[in-house]
Amino acid sequence: MRFTLSSTALNSRLSTLSKVINSKNALPILDCFLFEVTNNTMTITASDSENVMKTTINLDDCDGEGKFAVNNRTILDAVKELPEQPLTIDVDTASMAIKVIYQNGLYNFTGQNADDYPSVLPMTDNATSLVLPNNVLADNITRSIFATATEELRPVMNGIYFDLTNEALAIVASDGHKLVRNKNFTVKSDNPTSFILPKKPATLLKNVLGKDGSDVVLRFDDRNADVTFGDTILQCRLIEGRYPNYNSVIPMNNPNQLTIDRKVLIGALRRVLPFASESSQLVRLHLESGKIEISSEDIDFATSAKEEIACDYTGSTMNIGFKGSSLNEILNNLSSEEVVLELADPSRPCLIIPSEQPENEDVLMLIMPMLLND
Repeated sequence: MRFTLSSTALNSRLSTLSKVINSKNALPILDCFLFEVTNNTMTITASDSENVMKTTINLDDCDGEGKFAVNNRTILDAVKELPEQPLTIDVDTASMAIKVIYQNGLYNFTGQNADDYPSVLPMTDNATSLVLPNNVLADNITRSIFATATEELRPVMNGIYFDLTNEALAIVASDGHKLVRNKNFTVKSDNPTSFILPKKPATLLKNVLGKDGSDVVLRFDDRNADVTFGDTILQCRLIEGRYPNYNSVIPMNNPNQLTIDRKVLIGALRRVLPFASESSQLVRLHLESGKIEISSEDIDFATSAKEEIACDYTGSTMNIGFKGSSLNEILNNLSSEEVVLELADPSRPCLIIPSEQPENEDVLMLIMPMLLND
C-alpha cells in the first residue's frame, strides 16, 4: 500500500489527535494512532479507551487499501519538523515495515497490527441530536470548565451538565462553592433531556473547536456522546448519575446591586489577595453607596491590605467575604466590560452577571460567601 498526502495536513491532524492519548495506557496499542486507508481517504484515530477522536484526510494519490497502527511519538517526531511538501508513505502490510519518503530523505520504522485496536460501539438509534455554532459551544465550555469539581464521592459534579429544556439549552458547571449557568435560547426541545460531559472531552473540545461559526453536531444517548465538527468526530463516554437541581441554589430576590468595571475589580483583587491567609484566601468586601472597599489579612504573618474603588452600588451597607481566588476565576471567565453583583445578605450566594449578555444567551455565575468573624 502506497499513498501521498500533504506533510502539514498530516502534522496538524496528528497534533490535534495526540491530545486524546494518555501518557500511560493499560493497552499498549492505545499508545498508537490507527490509520485506515480506503477510497483515496485516510482516517486517523486516537483513543484512551473512553474518548475516541477520528479525522479524515483526502489523499493526493493512493495505491491499495489497508490499516495499520503507529506509535504516536514515532510518527509525530517524524513529521513535525518537515516544511510543507508531499509525503509518500509506503506500508508493507505483511511485515508492517513503513517507509515515509520526503523531499530530501526518508524515515523507516515498524508499525503494529491494527486488528488489536479496540473498536467503538455505535450510537443507539434513540440518540438525541443538537446543532450549535462551534464558537458558541467553545465559549460555553471555556466559561464553564473552571467551575467543575474534582470529587470522588460525587462524580456527577466533575463534568459539564447539558440540560435541554423546552425553553433553552443550559450548560452548567459547579463544585458546590461556585456555579456557572449558560442558557442558549436558540436550542430547545419539546422532549427535555440531559447529559453530563466529562472534563477531558470538554477540555479537548475547548482546545480544538474552531471559532468560525460553522456548525457542530452533538449526538448523545444514555451512555455515550459524539461531537462532529468539520471532518473530525469526538466520541466519549458520559458520566452516569443525576445532576443536582442547580436552579434551586440560585437566589431570586437580591435587592442589593453593585455595578463595577470588571478589569478594575480584577486588578484590585490581585493586589489585595497576596496578603490574605494562604489557607482560606478570604477577601472581605465592604459595600456602601458609591464605593467598595476590598481588604484581606493574614493574622499569622501580620500582613494586611486594603483598597477602595468607586462603583455604582444601590442597597444597604454590607460586609461580605469570598474566597479571593474563586472570585478572581469567575471575573476572568467573563468578557463584558462591566459586571453586576447581586446580593441579598452576607450569608446567601452572590450572583455575578455580565452587564451585556452574549446574543441569544443568558450567562450567570454564582459564588458562595465565606463566614466573617466580626
